[in-house]
Amino acid sequence: MIRVGHGYDVHRFAENRELVLGGVKIAYEKGLLGHSDADVLLHAVCDALLGAAALGDIGKHFPDSDERYRGIDSRLLLRHVVSLLHEHGYGIVNIDATVIAQQPKIGALTAQMVLHIAEDCGIGTDRVNVKATTEEKLGFTGRLEGISAHAVCLIETI
Repeated sequence: MIRVGHGYDVHRFAENRELVLGGVKIAYEKGLLGHSDADVLLHAVCDALLGAAALGDIGKHFPDSDERYRGIDSRLLLRHVVSLLHEHGYGIVNIDATVIAQQPKIGALTAQMVLHIAEDCGIGTDRVNVKATTEEKLGFTGRLEGISAHAVCLIETI
């Protein structure tokens, strides 16, 4: 059986925070606000995978009321999600994700993001795609208020 999942996440910019996308630390004047490291890309990927397996969402598994997850590296969250999928008999076929940000420009960093996601999911880089786009200065991302990400995935029973 194959199943499709979709994930979406958004975080606002904040002062005195590191900007992390796809596990890549990016030099930028602001970071993203969140209980964890606020890696909006990995959060969207986690939600896509959890949704495809009908296992809820990232908030169910890693609530922001739980101090164990304060400041946690979202790559650890993704690895845990992948282990949950395996426990439920699913393997990942592919992941496709889009980061929506007016700034910073991240196109040159997407290959490193792909590598991190593939490593954490235990799949080849040929099965992960990350792209970046802007909203042409429209909406909250266009006004430089934050960053959002969408992810879709295909999983199969193993």
